[in-house]
Amino acid sequence: MRTPDYDPNAPKQTVSLTLNSDLYGRAKRLGLNASRIAEQALAEAYARELAAQVAAEVQREMQAVADYEERNGAFADLVRVHYERDDAV
Repeated sequence: MRTPDYDPNAPKQTVSLTLNSDLYGRAKRLGLNASRIAEQALAEAYARELAAQVAAEVQREMQAVADYEERNGAFADLVRVHYERDDAV
């Protein structure tokens, strides 16, 4: 099971949300818990945004490696050349 990106046991905080009054009233009459639903939706949106930021960071880092290799050659090739010189001695 995946570890949450936030502390699910953190204390609750009262916040103010602006919702469509008709929608809220209908949801409440059906017994829906708006706080629980809002928390779930916020957790899902947070996870999506965090994943997008991590993916963008990984992409930037992969591009940096590709740029380095374009300028200097692959690190593995540099290591291979180094050890081939040691073997020749």
